[in-house]
Amino acid sequence: MQRKTDLPPSHQWLIQQCQRINYGRIEGLMVRQGKPVMDRPPRIIREIKFGGDNGPRPESHKTDFKLKTSVRDLMAQLEALGDGVIACLEIQRGLPFRMTLEEVCA
Repeated sequence: MQRKTDLPPSHQWLIQQCQRINYGRIEGLMVRQGKPVMDRPPRIIREIKFGGDNGPRPESHKTDFKLKTSVRDLMAQLEALGDGVIACLEIQRGLPFRMTLEEVCA
C-alpha cells in the first residue's frame, strides 16, 4: 500500500485523525483483524503550541497522496497486532511517531 486510496476506510480515517490532530495523541484505539475499530471511539488529546501552527495539516483536505514511511510502518504494526489495543499513538507533524500497545492475551 503506497497511497491513501489503497487503504481500507478505517485506515484512511486514522490517517485523517493524525493529520487533524497534528500534535498530540490517540489513546485507547481498538484494533480487530489489523484494522482500527470505531465502535468505541478512542480518546483524542491535542497539543496546542503557543505561537505555533495548531491547525490540521494541509494534506488533510487531499483525497489521495503517497504514504510516508511512518504511516506505512503504522499500517504494518496494525496488521501484526491483529487484535488488541493501542494504548497511546503519538502524533507529530500530523504523522504517527510512536505507539504503546496493550495486547490481548490469547
